Amino acid sequence: MAIHDRAGKQAQQGDLVNIPKLMSHYYRLLPDASDPAQKVSFGTSGHRGCAFHRSFNEQHILAIAQAVVDWRTQADITGPLYLGMDTHALSQAAYLSVIEVLIANKVQVLAQRDDAYTPTPVVSQAIVAANRHQTGEDALLSDGIIITPSHNPPQDGGIKYNPPHGGPAEGDITSWIETRANHYLAHGLDGVRRVNYGIASGLSLLKHVDLISPYVQSLAEVIDMAAIAKAGVRMGVDPLGGSGIHYWQPIAEHYGLNIEVVNQAIDPTFDFMPLDKDGKIRMDCSSPYAMAGLLVHKDEFDICVGNDPDYDRHGIVCPGSGLMDPNHYLAVAIDYLLGHRPNWAKTLAVGKTLVSSALIDKVCMAHGVPLMEVPVGFKWFVDGLADSSVCFGGEESAGAAFLKMDGSTWCTDKDGFILALLAAEILAVTGKTPAERYEELVAEHGRSFYKRIDSPLNPKMKAKFGALNAQTLGATSVAGDAITAVLTKAPGNGAAIGGIKVCTDKGWFAARPSGTEPLFKLYAESFVSEAHLGELISDAQSLLGTALKAIKLSQFDMKV
Repeated sequence: MAIHDRAGKQAQQGDLVNIPKLMSHYYRLLPDASDPAQKVSFGTSGHRGCAFHRSFNEQHILAIAQAVVDWRTQADITGPLYLGMDTHALSQAAYLSVIEVLIANKVQVLAQRDDAYTPTPVVSQAIVAANRHQTGEDALLSDGIIITPSHNPPQDGGIKYNPPHGGPAEGDITSWIETRANHYLAHGLDGVRRVNYGIASGLSLLKHVDLISPYVQSLAEVIDMAAIAKAGVRMGVDPLGGSGIHYWQPIAEHYGLNIEVVNQAIDPTFDFMPLDKDGKIRMDCSSPYAMAGLLVHKDEFDICVGNDPDYDRHGIVCPGSGLMDPNHYLAVAIDYLLGHRPNWAKTLAVGKTLVSSALIDKVCMAHGVPLMEVPVGFKWFVDGLADSSVCFGGEESAGAAFLKMDGSTWCTDKDGFILALLAAEILAVTGKTPAERYEELVAEHGRSFYKRIDSPLNPKMKAKFGALNAQTLGATSVAGDAITAVLTKAPGNGAAIGGIKVCTDKGWFAARPSGTEPLFKLYAESFVSEAHLGELISDAQSLLGTALKAIKLSQFDMKV
């Protein structure tokens, strides 16, 4: 994908979404339940869509909320439900729609005071804390809903369900909810209970509570906040207009930290954002183009951090070197934690997605800890984080979480706050920035060259990815090297990866459709050189193009 000529530059009026039109379409456009593109579809992070395209409208949210209620009933989940939302325009509307259904079904809802924003990790941590001592047949287990499309463009909406373990729902749960919600859509919402928000807001079932203070006060259990304060680390923070913007001042005040929020803007158009690589407004804290507004401050602070709108991702900016590659920071974070958490047992596994850098493998090997390699999707780390058998779970897309210092569960969803604060801890304890620590890891383990390319993908081509394997690929070498493995299942848990990974002794490539956007993602890593990486990518594109073109949809069950 070519880099847009205005990538990294401030959005202009013509780039902005018409918010009144978007909201009108949310309430007035009705989805066609027979059109796959307009049905409820849970990807790797819940259901996402756009009101303009009839894929995220009021009927979707009412149906999904009722389906969640139905799931809770059959799963015997009777405790309060924590409700969070980010700063996207559709999030506020969907938040009210969800409340109307939950309250009509007599579900106790806990939401932030003043209907303020609540980040994904705060909901996850609250669920984990609430359920920690709920045991036995009479346990009142809590769960949660977070309304967010994560880093997606301003016109998008999203909603995801976190069951009592606190993390993203497993595939069997999301499939059940998806099927149930589509049943309601197909039957004109027959069976969906709803009470007007004006009435719901006055009922005792809806409780507005302080979710900020408990989260902030618990951070010392997972991050060495005293070390950061003692070292006087100066942190620059850009919330990218996201849901965590009102957390940084309480964090600074509670722990005596030197934190400056360099961008206080919140606006549903996100007009303060620089354009991403494709010319779209996208709050992607792993993109140097989207993070251009923070990068101008990189030499004014000891460390700078940015997060996406629901705060489940992190971006780390170091003086001189700029925005770290997410893979580089994951390797540094894992290496540091394994050396500075003495209460973590050596038997605990480190989890990574199979499209993350092989440098992580080398770090784990050096520390003598097991590595668990899983498909893309944070849900694969949830069980391990919940039972404390996995000490760290991370994705190459800049999302991760890890255990408390004592080895117990912190949260089971991605937490951008703790990864941001960990960067400050690393600097405070080692005297070196994460970027400097990365170069030390390279000196120890060797340098690799990594790249991800996103390309548009239509539903028919997306369906063909399910048929990719060694036979349909039909190759014995790539970039001049013999193929040593062709994977369609992750070695860490045997789960299908939704695409393919091809390995040689000198590198690898992987390809899979995005679970959240109409994109196909190609990943590649060379252990040799930048030129060799280019060969890997070129050969991968050629092999994939030929294989996908030859695959006939009738060969397998097409699901789009």
